[in-house]
Amino acid sequence: MSLISRLRQASFSLRRFSTVLSPDSSKTLSAKEKTRAALNLIKFEKNPSRIVEICKAASLTPEAPLDRITLSVAITKLSESNHFEIIREFLDDLKSRPDLKTERFISHAMVLYGQAKMIDQAIQTFKQCNELGVVPSVRILNSLIFACILAKDYKEVSRVFVEFPKAYGIVPNLDTYNRVIQAFSESGSTSSAYSILAEMDRKGVKPDATTFGCLLSGFYSEERFEEVGKVLTLMEKYGLRLGVSTYNIRIHSLCKLKKVDEAKALLDGMVSRGIKPNSVTYSHLIHGFCKAGKLVEAKSLFREMTFKGCQPDSNCYFTLVYFMCQGKDFDNALEISKESIAKKWVPNFTTMKSLVDGLVSVSKVAEAKELISQIKENVRVKVDLWDEIEAGLPQ
Repeated sequence: MSLISRLRQASFSLRRFSTVLSPDSSKTLSAKEKTRAALNLIKFEKNPSRIVEICKAASLTPEAPLDRITLSVAITKLSESNHFEIIREFLDDLKSRPDLKTERFISHAMVLYGQAKMIDQAIQTFKQCNELGVVPSVRILNSLIFACILAKDYKEVSRVFVEFPKAYGIVPNLDTYNRVIQAFSESGSTSSAYSILAEMDRKGVKPDATTFGCLLSGFYSEERFEEVGKVLTLMEKYGLRLGVSTYNIRIHSLCKLKKVDEAKALLDGMVSRGIKPNSVTYSHLIHGFCKAGKLVEAKSLFREMTFKGCQPDSNCYFTLVYFMCQGKDFDNALEISKESIAKKWVPNFTTMKSLVDGLVSVSKVAEAKELISQIKENVRVKVDLWDEIEAGLPQ
């Protein structure tokens, strides 16, 4: 008997489902509260049956962004532990729900299969559209192509793009072409994307900033800088201005190549042209300078971004704290971590343990104890480990 069948036949009442998500069974949870509870539980759950049970208890749908995130986390957990049959059964079970026989859910199910690198199942889902009462559409086609990209099955991207529009009477749109160009760029065959641009011209589909962003990312990763210049010229030909999103792609690409000084020069250039950098711009640069071991420059950029009104996200804080600990700059790591914790963003256990150990190593035991106290006030997991660490600190 399959896992889903066993779950269906289990004597779960509505009250039992509520207690799955909240130990306080007397409280009725709203839909959003159910999803938040499910997400928190799934993050730390290892039992695949329990993960499925939690998802079913929350009645997740692809309509709400938080529900989509929760489903994605669940599929990631299951695929990382190689529970592919459970994923198939779980998604098949969801597809049988009358309220989920929609274009939106079919599209999302294929993306989830792609995330798990289960492309055969994604393609089978596409072919089941009519059976499920959903007309195959360009949106569903684009989701299938995206699923192939997530699975890094770039040959299948090409096959689907060439064969499926004709077979199912679907007219590709801008998003279709952009996905295919993205696949060429990610697979190291960016020049092949020029043929897609030519087809777009023939079909009267005008490329946008996303089109050229994929081309730029691809040529940068292949270190074909002359082609980068050609792409920028093409953008002007199509009447597209070089905005902050284009600069962010270029800066990010240069940082990945460890050309951080060139990336910083691009920042200066965009500012001189009157283009205002945003938080993404600074985050790319800060991460790039940290990885290059240039912590002084990274800290300077962090202060510059806050001074200019750009709010750092959690990853920006986590990156700085991690690399400062690696560089044994424990004072600044402590300062940044306190700012982060004040925003309810606590870096992971390993990073914070490294910071606590670092503070102790420079005879700042009081600061280490205070930091542990702040961590325990803001986390729900591994509190017992922090208790042990605190008890073992020098008096």
